[in-house]
Formats: sequence, C-alpha cells, structure tokens
Amino acid sequence: MNRPILTVPVQKVEGDSSAPFQDLLAVEEPLEIRLGDKSVSITMRTPGHDFELAAGFLFTEGILQNAAQIREIRWSHKTNGNPRQVGNSVTVELNPGVEIDLDRLERHFYTTSSCGVCGKASIEAIEMQGCPVLPRNAPLVESAVVHHLPDALRRAQPVFERTGGLHAAALFSPDGTLQLLREDVGRHNAVDKLIGAEMLAGHTPLGNYLLFVSSRASFELVQKALVGGIPILAAVGAPSSLAVETAQRFNLTLLGFVRDRRFNIYSGASRIQ
Repeated sequence: MNRPILTVPVQKVEGDSSAPFQDLLAVEEPLEIRLGDKSVSITMRTPGHDFELAAGFLFTEGILQNAAQIREIRWSHKTNGNPRQVGNSVTVELNPGVEIDLDRLERHFYTTSSCGVCGKASIEAIEMQGCPVLPRNAPLVESAVVHHLPDALRRAQPVFERTGGLHAAALFSPDGTLQLLREDVGRHNAVDKLIGAEMLAGHTPLGNYLLFVSSRASFELVQKALVGGIPILAAVGAPSSLAVETAQRFNLTLLGFVRDRRFNIYSGASRIQ
C-alpha cells in the first residue's frame, strides 16, 4: 500500500549558497470511504491506519455506534482503472440487519485536510447524537502531567521527526502514560485514526483518558472527543469560540496553548489539580 513518506529532490539554500538535497515529505493522498456500495466521504490523509480512519470517521460522525455493527473493513475492489486509486479506497461492510441513518450520509460533504467535514451543524447536532454531559470530576489530572504532554508527544512522533509535516493525536492515561498515537496531515484524521483504533478494539467510551493534539482545538475535535467519551481535550494551539462553547455545554475539560510549561483552562477546570 501507499507509504507515509516520500523523498523528493530540492535545492537547499543557506545564506548565499545553494546545493541539491534529498528532502522527506509527508505524503498526502485522497482516501475514499465507502459504506457498502455507497461512497460516504473523500478525505485527504497520510496513508497508514486507513481502516482505523474509516471506522473512526463513521463512528465520530454518528453513523456507526460500535464495532459490532461492522462485518469487515477491506480495500475497495473497484478502482475504475485508475492505478492511483489502488490503496486509496476503503469499504466498510456492515452486519446483516444493521440500520443506519441514510439521511445523515447525505449531509456529509467533501473532506479536506484543513477543515474536515464542511457544512456541519453545531451543538444541536451533538445533542442529537446522544452525547451525554460528562461526569464533573473524573478523571483527575495533575498540572505537572499536562506540562509533560508536548515532550511525550514529540518523542513518539516517528513521521513528524523525519518530515516536520504532520499533526498528531495521542491518548494518555491520567498519570501521563502514552496509550496510543496516530499521525496525519489532517488533525481530524489523526483523531479519527486514534478513536477508530480504540472503537475497533472495543475500548469505547474512553472515559478515563485525555486526548492531546498537536494543533488548535476546533469544534470538530471537541465533537469527536465527545462522541468517543473522552473527558479531557488538550491542544498545543488555541481553541475556537464554538469549541469552548461546546466543551462548556457538555462539561468537557478543554485546555489550550499547552506548551512551554503553561496552558489555559477554558472549560472543566475541576478535573485539573
């Protein structure tokens, strides 16, 4: 299948001199996600963990509820004669008798590495998915653990270390132990890969973990955390206004600017000691 890293020739300029150089790039390729015979979405992603990405996308968008609904995930057989589509299309087959909301499928649009699914409704859509308000004081995490997250994330990013061009999403236990990490050119894809892996393993909801992302905290990432049952979302960058409003509505702990031994608490301060 496709590789996550590509070597390209470049001209490297330093001061007044230049020389040929072989640079490493994070690969960006389209992935079509199919539900049976129906094409659900196309997302620009970094190849790798594509089955988890497909499962995580369908789960965090409220189309599927658990792994028991899935009969199999496989590479799509139909490529329309296009060799570049080989390894870039995944089909999720459901078990007999599983019913899904086809109207919800019609509301999914083209997905990009920057904005996720466009045209998404806001807080009311999450309420319709049945996401509960999270317990107020669990889990408890010490501020020292939060300060430790950026270094722990960077040490565990193999592709970023070589290319400098990927987002990461990582699941940590309350004591700061890294449980799982996924990388992608799209921050929403990294989160879908992570939650998809846990969903397929039967570990959701993830009520005793925190999610750390190497990006800003958008509404979309808050939504995905809530669907996964994750009570704490921490981000290297800033949150959006709708992300904060949504986190407060569902009592999710939202941390921003987690770097250089500082961070802001925008919601759910009772979980941070």
